[in-house]
Amino acid sequence: MTQPPSYPTPPAGGPQPAAGGFTPPPGPHPQGYAVPPQYAPPGYAVPPRYAPPPPALSPAGQPLASFGDRLLAWLIDTALASVVVMVLFMPVFLVLWWRMFSEMTRTNADGTLVEPDPGTFFATFFLPLLLFQAGLFVVLLGLYWLYHVEYLKRGGQTLGKKLMKLRVVPLDPSGTLDRRMAGRRWLVQHLACSLVPGASYADGLWQLWDKPWQQCLHDKFAGTVVVKVAS
Repeated sequence: MTQPPSYPTPPAGGPQPAAGGFTPPPGPHPQGYAVPPQYAPPGYAVPPRYAPPPPALSPAGQPLASFGDRLLAWLIDTALASVVVMVLFMPVFLVLWWRMFSEMTRTNADGTLVEPDPGTFFATFFLPLLLFQAGLFVVLLGLYWLYHVEYLKRGGQTLGKKLMKLRVVPLDPSGTLDRRMAGRRWLVQHLACSLVPGASYADGLWQLWDKPWQQCLHDKFAGTVVVKVAS
């Protein structure tokens, strides 16, 4: 009698896969799906997450003010100064303009315009206007000194800097902002730079490339830096 062919006993755990195949795990599959670990080829390091560079600090450890914050503070102070000038200048200018208009529109008895006298026109309009401008310049110098020196040295802030949470502090952490420092800042920023064409732009933009304290030229002359504060 012919015997039936014998077959090898299958190994425990099921049949073995062909070469290069995938061996299924024994037992029932888990209900959840486990995320396989991230694959990285040999010698390849996963780059760390990007972290922004730390802010630049003053010698006392306070964060330095950014260019945008300082620009906005300057615009606020400039707008405030413009309002003060308008309040002081406009009433007198309107009076002088009305006097000039009245002088130029005077008529004779026959309705013709009176020929304006150059001497009277100069004495009525131009001379008072020149005198008023000179007086206004002196008054503004005094107001600017009070605002940018006397008021600044009290807490290191003008109204613009207070709104933008900035403060002027000495470069030397052991020093105190005084009238001498504030006066030097004012002389360079508001007088010297106003007399030299283009100097105001160079003064304000100097912060962008100045290292390590991000100072403007008037800060360098006064020995100060501008920092960001909580209030």
